Amino acid sequence: MKPGAREAVAVRRQVRAQQVPSGDWYLLEPGLEGVLTQALGSSYTVLADGLLWRIDGSDGDAIGMPCREAARRPTEPSDEELQRWVWEELGEIYDPEIPCSIVELGLVYRCDLRRQDDGRFDLRIEMTLTAAGCGMGRQLADEVAERLLALPRVARAEVDVVFDPPWNRSMMSEAARLSLGLL
Repeated sequence: MKPGAREAVAVRRQVRAQQVPSGDWYLLEPGLEGVLTQALGSSYTVLADGLLWRIDGSDGDAIGMPCREAARRPTEPSDEELQRWVWEELGEIYDPEIPCSIVELGLVYRCDLRRQDDGRFDLRIEMTLTAAGCGMGRQLADEVAERLLALPRVARAEVDVVFDPPWNRSMMSEAARLSLGLL
């Protein structure tokens, strides 16, 4: 799906969806029609009845889209491979309202990998949101932790949502500003 392209979709089976930006969970019923506004990363965003809904990629079939599965990786990566994978996973998490990853938006402030004696890693992520009142903050932080915990050799993933410094557009990558028409 090209950025800015819209595709008509209909809910084919009952599916759990998160309202954007409140973050509240609802069940969408079969027959609900809408427009796919984003199909990036591991989720879909649908505009239906004047509201945005985030549907997990594993439920893509509920709206006639492919189901997305987590990438399969070797079980014994080197420390360098793991560090690269952490950033790859973070780069696959998209803001549900803006067609850019949290990395390209500049929402990830810190990513520390601490090696334990047994060779596994504790990860600590500090990230922010584009707006302090965004109801999707907890969901985004949970998605970060879930994706990182699925990586081999990761024992723990702690994600802190912080607001200092406050996010602003200058924190976005040049690629993000270009894709959003801000350059």
